[in-house]
Parts: sequence; C-alpha cells; structure tokens
Amino acid sequence: MRFEVPQFINVQDKLFGPFTFQEALYLVGGGGLVFVLYKLLPFSFAIFFGVPVIAFTLALIFYKPNGRPFINLVEAFILYSFSKKFYLWRQKEKGEGQIQEITQVHAPVLREGEIPEEEVHQKISNLAWSLDVLDFDENK
Repeated sequence: MRFEVPQFINVQDKLFGPFTFQEALYLVGGGGLVFVLYKLLPFSFAIFFGVPVIAFTLALIFYKPNGRPFINLVEAFILYSFSKKFYLWRQKEKGEGQIQEITQVHAPVLREGEIPEEEVHQKISNLAWSLDVLDFDENK
C-alpha cells in the first residue's frame, strides 16, 4: 500500500488574502494601537508615536532578513540584551596624581584541565603539517 508523504509542511497557510494568521494578527494589533493613539492623543503626538508603530508592524509582516521572519531577529535582540554577560575587569595601577582607568578584557572561562583554544589549534596544525610532510610509503 502506498502512502503520500506530506510536502511543504513548514510553509504557513495564507488565511487572510496574502497574509498568514500570524501576519494578520500583527497587522490588526499595529492598526489597533495606532487607532488608540489617534483617539487618545492630539493629532501631532499621534503621528509622532504612530509612525514608529506602523514601521515596526510593517517590518514584522514584510521584512525577512536572511529569509527568516523579523520576529526572530527581535527575539534574539531581546534575549541578548537581557541575558547575563561575563566581563573580566582589570585595573591599571595608578600613580600619584593619575586618574585610575579600568579596561575591559574578554577572557575565555576555562574549566579545570581544559586546554585553551589557541593551543588546540596549534597542536592540530602541527599534526596536519607532520602528516603532510612525512611520507611513509616508500614504494611509490
């Protein structure tokens, strides 16, 4: 018995004209927010605050950087902005009458017994060089 294998399962259906359900929600939400701004604020303030909302809504619907939805970019930006980051600060020694400066250094966090990445690359390149240079087959 033959079964049909579903094709294009990762393509969303167009429910409202050329828009998917999610894009239609973005459109309705952005339009609703602009309408509320128009009703609550004076016209000049409504335009001032409404234009960025319209631009963001249109970006959510139509802008696809690298073929992916814009909401993925917004999500990555928010997660990166609010996640914890590791910074190692080193103080320079200050002499008399000098202002103390602080410099920022990004250092990799190594676990006990772990080899730094530079040493690993150096060892691999040395091994590759020795394999290229040494020829053990004498019967060529």
